[in-house]
Order: sequence, then C-alpha cells, then structure tokens
Amino acid sequence: MRIVFMGTPEFAAASLEQLLTTRHEVVGVFTQPDKPKGRGYKLVPPPVKELALAHQIPVFQPQKMRDGQALEILQQLQPELIAVVAYGKLLPKEILELPKYGCINVHASLLPKYRGAAPIQWAVIDGEEETGVTTMYMAEGLDTGDVIDTAVIKLDEKETGGSLFDKLAIEGGKLIVETLSKLENGTATRTPQDDEKSSYAGKITKELGQIDFTKPAVTIERLIRGLNPWPSAYTTLDGKAMKVWDATVEEGNVTEQPGEIVEIEKHYIKVATGENYLKINEIQLAGKKRMPMDAFLNGYSIKENILGV
Repeated sequence: MRIVFMGTPEFAAASLEQLLTTRHEVVGVFTQPDKPKGRGYKLVPPPVKELALAHQIPVFQPQKMRDGQALEILQQLQPELIAVVAYGKLLPKEILELPKYGCINVHASLLPKYRGAAPIQWAVIDGEEETGVTTMYMAEGLDTGDVIDTAVIKLDEKETGGSLFDKLAIEGGKLIVETLSKLENGTATRTPQDDEKSSYAGKITKELGQIDFTKPAVTIERLIRGLNPWPSAYTTLDGKAMKVWDATVEEGNVTEQPGEIVEIEKHYIKVATGENYLKINEIQLAGKKRMPMDAFLNGYSIKENILGV
C-alpha cells in the first residue's frame, strides 16, 4: 500500500517507525515546519522529519493545508492511504477524500472520550483507571470520525504523563499496522462515535501547573503526575519558584491552613491541603537540580512554613 504519513512529535514518530518495518511503502511525510528553540533560536526539525530523512523519505512542511499546494503534492504522490498521527493541522475535505482507503488517524484516547490536543495528560490528571489508543476514519470535525480499532491500557498507580506517553506511542504504532491489514483485507469496521459521551482534552499550558492547595490532596497529586515531565506542577517556597515532581497522599483531618508545612521529615515535607495532606517527596527549586527531598533538606533550611506565598 502506498502511504503518506502526517505527524510531528515523538508520539507520531513511534507510529512511523512501525510502518517502516512493514511491506507498505511510505512515499512521503508531511510534518510541521521546523521551530526555533534554545537561547540561539536555532531551527530544530520535528522528530518525524528526522526519522523520515534518515530513511530517505521525501518530507513536506507546508504552512497551510487549504491553499491547494498540499493537495497538489498529494495528487502527485498518489497515496492509497494517508496515516495521520498528532500532525497538528486539520485536513480539508478534498484531502480527506483523496486516498482510496481514506485518511486514518491514531488518537491517544478511547474515543469519544478526550477528543482534542492533550488526551494523555488529562487521563492522568482526571484519575482515569484506563485509557488507550484509537484508530479512526478522519472526518472534518475534531476527532469525530468513525472508530476502527482500539487498544486499552491500564494506568499504574504512579503513572505520569511521560510514562503514559511512552506506552501509548508504542501501542499506537502497533494499532495502525493492525488497522492497515484490516483495511486491505476488507475486515475493518466502522463504529460511529456517540457524541453525547464525548469529552474534550484542551491544550496543556504552563499556568495549569500552579498548585492550588485549597484543592484535595488527591487532585494535586494527580496534577503533579499528569504534568510530569512538561510543563510540571509548581508552587513557591520562601518566595522562590519550586517544581514538584513527586508526592503522595496521606489521609487525615486537616485543621491547618492550605499550603502550610505541618511536618518536615528526612524524605518528605507534609503539607496541608483542602482535603487530607500532601507529602512532597521530590522537588526542584528555581536554578537548581531536581532532587529527592532528603538531598534537598541536607543543604537547605526552610524559612517560611507556607507554600505558594
């Protein structure tokens, strides 16, 4: 099968890597334009572009998908299928209808739950016990197409956004290969999504990571895991920004002010929240390395007894 692959980040690269191990022919790759990064604002290619070039696959990075240029390129490539994984651009109707087998998307949730940009992080933040990946026929709406296949993943007790990302990237690569086989042999099914059961996973911002200690400890602990490794949950200690990388919940009747440090032990500091206590185990003070609490306390004396002020 002649395939054009569209994707941008590491998550998408995992699916492309799987496709390259099959007998299918990836005749072109579409990805987002290179972006400036670092102090020197040097242009850095997306992971999908790096992988494609390493395999001598033509790469296209259009700024727009609706000006006709992308369609013209695709007509020349003559794909039988377009595989889309975290591309970051919506495809117009004329592109969706171009390939023989259609445009197939890999999405990192069990649709219709968590449509949108950040399904992985929100699954952790919301305390889901399971999530997964879905392959679907693409439609003009956002993640609204008919479902073909799903793969379910159970979340570990200490699952982070980063660890779940890695698991779902691998499962997404496996699932797209399985879906292609079903499309070829005519066994692929179409299951319309129930829009009434849909939910939206909006973009993750740095501001989302600010810890509100008036919320229950379990909610804060999930936020810490969901935003690990980016953008991370944070608060302030002695007026300095402090990222929180790991914490646990301790049940108890809270009488102290939310954010108040009620106990300092060798391996943690215990903080009052809106419901129960949060034991902070690993932090990173602004300008310092990430470290477990015992290492941090060896070289730092906490002055203020309230976080976030």
